[in-house]
Amino acid sequence: MIRRTLPVMFSLLFSAPLLAGQQTLFSFVRPASVVNVTTQDATLPQYNAEQTAEGEVLRRVVFNPVAQPTLRLAPQSGAWDWSAGQALALRLQSGMDWALTVDVTIQSSDGRTLTSRIDLPAGPAQTVMIPLKASSPLSQGMRAGPPMPWVHEGQRLLLTSSAGAVGLDQVTSISLSIPSPKVAQSLLIERVGLQDDDLAFKAAYSGLIDTYGQSTRGRWPEKIASDDQLKAGDSREQGQLKAWLAERDKLGLDAYGGLLAGPAFEAKGFFRTEKRDGRWYLVTPDGHPFYSLGVNAVAPDGGRTYVAGREDMFTGLPASSEALAAFYGEGNNDDGNASSQGRNFKQGRWFDFYAANLQRTYGKPCAQEAAECPPPALDTQRWQAHTLDRLQAWGFNTLGNWSEPALGQAKRMPYTLPLSIVGDYASISTGMDWWGRMPDPFDPRFAMATERAVAIAARDHRDDPWLIGYFADNELAWAAPGDDPKARYGLAYGTLRLTTDVPAKRAFLKQLRDKYRNQDGLSKAWGIELSAWELMEDPGFEAPLPDPEHPEIERDYQYFQQVFAETYFKTIADALKWHAPNHLLLGGRYAVSTPEAVKACAEFCDVLSFNFYTLKPEDGYDFARLAELDKPVLVSEFQFGSRDRGPFWPGPLEVAREEDRGPAYGNFLKAALAQSMIVGAHWFQYLDQPASGRLLDGENGHLGLVAITDVAYQGFVEAVRRSNLQAVGQLRKALDKPAP
Repeated sequence: MIRRTLPVMFSLLFSAPLLAGQQTLFSFVRPASVVNVTTQDATLPQYNAEQTAEGEVLRRVVFNPVAQPTLRLAPQSGAWDWSAGQALALRLQSGMDWALTVDVTIQSSDGRTLTSRIDLPAGPAQTVMIPLKASSPLSQGMRAGPPMPWVHEGQRLLLTSSAGAVGLDQVTSISLSIPSPKVAQSLLIERVGLQDDDLAFKAAYSGLIDTYGQSTRGRWPEKIASDDQLKAGDSREQGQLKAWLAERDKLGLDAYGGLLAGPAFEAKGFFRTEKRDGRWYLVTPDGHPFYSLGVNAVAPDGGRTYVAGREDMFTGLPASSEALAAFYGEGNNDDGNASSQGRNFKQGRWFDFYAANLQRTYGKPCAQEAAECPPPALDTQRWQAHTLDRLQAWGFNTLGNWSEPALGQAKRMPYTLPLSIVGDYASISTGMDWWGRMPDPFDPRFAMATERAVAIAARDHRDDPWLIGYFADNELAWAAPGDDPKARYGLAYGTLRLTTDVPAKRAFLKQLRDKYRNQDGLSKAWGIELSAWELMEDPGFEAPLPDPEHPEIERDYQYFQQVFAETYFKTIADALKWHAPNHLLLGGRYAVSTPEAVKACAEFCDVLSFNFYTLKPEDGYDFARLAELDKPVLVSEFQFGSRDRGPFWPGPLEVAREEDRGPAYGNFLKAALAQSMIVGAHWFQYLDQPASGRLLDGENGHLGLVAITDVAYQGFVEAVRRSNLQAVGQLRKALDKPAP
C-alpha cells in the first residue's frame, strides 16, 4: 500500500466556466489555494493537465486495482468552513471508454462522514453536484430521480444523492475512491468547488412531468403529444386485439384457460393442485391442466401521484374549473413503515394521470355548456372489457394480486386475492420492516384479526370457481437482507429484545426454559454468563451470535423461528378451511425468507409463492432444497425494466434497453417451465408507475405492459405474447407424451 503527498504543478490551460453561485476550493489546473493532495494506491502520473477531445483541460488520476484506491484533499491547516454551502461541485470526466463508479466521502473534525456514490458515464466532462445534507430523489417524493447528466446553464450536470452528516463548519477532508477496480482506472478531474445555492437541484425537478404524466426529459416511440394521438392509437389497437383473440380461440382451451390436451384430471369444480408423472399442475374446475400466466396490479388506479407541495414539477395539471379536475383526490401514505421513511410529498392532494388519459382516449364529450356538464367519470365497463381483451390476446390467463375485483367478476379470467391481516396484535422488528413489522402469531389478537380478514375476503367468493386462491399477505419481514447472522435470525433476535408482555417473547422464553430448566443450563449451552433468568426478560436483551463451539444457539434460534412460522401459517390455513374450503392457500409471496418459514409454508399452504427479481427463477432460491419439500411453486412476481421509456426507475431488475425486456421475459418463462414444480409466473405489473412516484412509496418504475397513457409497449407485448403462446405449446407437448 502506497501513500503519497503530491506536488501540485500545473500548466495554465483553459477550463470550464463556473456555474453561478459556485466558488472554487481547489483547481487541479490553476491552483490558487494551497491544499494537501495525498493518494493511497493512486497516482497523478503527469505534472501537466491534458486537453480532452472537447477542449476541456483536466488532470489525470490513476486508481490502481486494489480494494480502495483513494485521492484525498485536505486543508493545509485547520478545517474548511462550508456553513454557507449547499453542495460540493466536482468537475470530472471518465478517463476510460466506459462508465466509472466513484465514491466520495466528506469528513468533519468530529469524525462524522457524508458519502455519495457517483455513476460517472463515459463521455465529456460534467459537473457533479453532491448535496451537503443527506438527500436523495425520495426527498422529492420519488424512488429514482430524472436522468443524468443534464444540461443546465450550458453545463452538463450530474446531481447525486448523499447519505450521512458532517459538521459543515469543520470539514477536514474530501476523498475520492473507485471501489475495487479490476484494472487500473483513470479519472480526469479539473476542480473541486462549493455551490452556495440549490437552484440547480430545484431546476432539475421543475417542469419534469407533462400534461399526460410523462417525463419531459426524453423522447421514445410510445410518447404521446396530443389527445388525437391517443384516440388514433386506441382505434388501431382494437383491430389487432380482435385478430389475436381469434387466434386464441383456436388454442384448445377450456373456459378457464386450461389445456384440452393429454389425459384428463378429475374435475372437482374448483381450482386445485395435483402432481402427475413427476410434475406439479394447477387443475381447472373442469379438470384440465392450467399453467398460470398472470399479471399483477391490473387496476385503473395505478396512475395516482402526489402533487401537493410540488406543483412546479408538473407542467399541465388541470385547473379546478377544468373537467379533468375530477381526477384529483386526497390521500395519506405516511404510514411509519420503512417504505415511507426519508420520503417527502407522501400525503395531501394527488392527481390520477392514468384515469385522466383514459378519459382523454375514450371519454364521451359533453354537448352542453361547460358549466352544465357533469364531472367526467371513468368508463369502467369500457376499461374492463378492453383490459381483459388485452390480457387474453397477449396470452395471459390469470389476474394476479391487487387486481381490480370487477375483472374477476366478469368470469373471463381466473383470479387471485390477497389476505391483508391488520389489527392491534403485537409485532416484532427483524431489522427489515419495509412493509411493517412481523405479526406475532402467538398473540390471540392475531388469530382474531386473521379470522376477520379471511371472513371478509371470502364473503363474496366462497363458491366462485374462477377464484384460484388467496395469498397469505405479501413480502413479510421473515428476516433482514444479507448473510449476517442477525439478518438470518432477525426474528429470534428481534423477539428476545422485546418485553415479556409480547406473546412471542414469552413463547421463546418458555421454549428455552423447558429445554434448559434454568440460567445455568442456558449459560453453558450458549457460552454466556447469565446470572439470573430474569435478565433475559429485560427489554433490549442482546442474544449471542451463533457460535460453532456452541451449536445450541443456532439450533434454538431455528427451532423458535420454525414454531413461529408454523403458528403463523396454521392460523391462516385454519381460518381459510373454515371460511373458504374450496380455494387454495397460495403461500406468502416471499421476498426475503428463511428455511424455517418456507418449510412451514409448505406444510400448511397448498402452493409456495416467491417474488423473484432475478434473470431466472433458480437464481432466486435453491430449487434442490425446494424439491425436498415436494410442493408446487408459483412465481408471484417477476419483472424486467429499463430507463428509456419515461419513468426514471427500471425496477428491481434492470436491462439495458426496452428491446431487451422481451427476450428477458422469454428466457425467464422458459426457465420456469423447465422446473417441474413451478405452476405459473405472474408479471409485475400491468401499468408503468407514475414517473413522479406512486402514492404508496414513491416507486416510479418502468415495469408495465402499458404506459401511464394506456398505450401498450408494442414490441414488448408482442414478445410477451409469443413467449406465452410458446409456453402453452411446450406444456401441451409434455402432456401429449405417453407416460413412461
